[in-house]
Amino acid sequence: MSDKIEPGVEESFISHLVELRDRLVKACYGLAIATALLMLWPGPSAIYDFLAQPMVDSLPVGSQMIATGVISPFMVPMKVTMLLAVLLALPWILYQVWAFIAPGLYAHEKRLIAPLVISSSILFLTGVAFCYFIVFSRVFKFINAFSPTSIHMAPDIENYLDFIMSMCLAFGVTFEVPVVVVVLVRMGIVSVEKLKAIRPYVIVGAFVIAAIVTPPDLVSQFSLALPMWLLYELGLVIAPLFVRVTQAPDTVD
Repeated sequence: MSDKIEPGVEESFISHLVELRDRLVKACYGLAIATALLMLWPGPSAIYDFLAQPMVDSLPVGSQMIATGVISPFMVPMKVTMLLAVLLALPWILYQVWAFIAPGLYAHEKRLIAPLVISSSILFLTGVAFCYFIVFSRVFKFINAFSPTSIHMAPDIENYLDFIMSMCLAFGVTFEVPVVVVVLVRMGIVSVEKLKAIRPYVIVGAFVIAAIVTPPDLVSQFSLALPMWLLYELGLVIAPLFVRVTQAPDTVD
């Protein structure tokens, strides 16, 4: 038996590699453009000031955050700017991924993947926005309200960045719950009826997860657990509809 690869197969494989390279390059161009635009306006300093505003608003009047590292005032705003650039370029990056895989999909598979990619991106960004605009201000004010008067609050900017990134990631992933529910049902791993039956365990699990990934205060824990539960319920409603829409057409023998 010959191990020689057929010319047509080899050409097809090379063309796929070239297409993948082109899509990766275009995705990198989009990320570079988003980064450059953010560098020009509003700039790394203004972006970090915006990100730090919930913390600064909760501090005593005249208080500021501190930098304990020599290059921290430069590196931390740069990191924040690059992370924001990734979020802004995410639709373009996902479009490149979709453009690469779409030609090899059937019509019903396109109806399956496209909504999942779009909805998961929107839900993740919604979770991050929910964390920043709603959760942070309440959490910081709640924590500072219980701080002894003998303690002067002056958070370090690097520790603050680590905290907000972990919180935003936790909320972004949490908001993917409907997508997880839909995928489990669509793949036939579990039925909607079974998911409804385990609802009490899901609610308890949501509060356990919230207690693990958030600070030890009731505000942040409820802010994560309640949306997780409600999004689970949303997934139970959407899953049957999604299954019907993305069902493969019946084949004729």
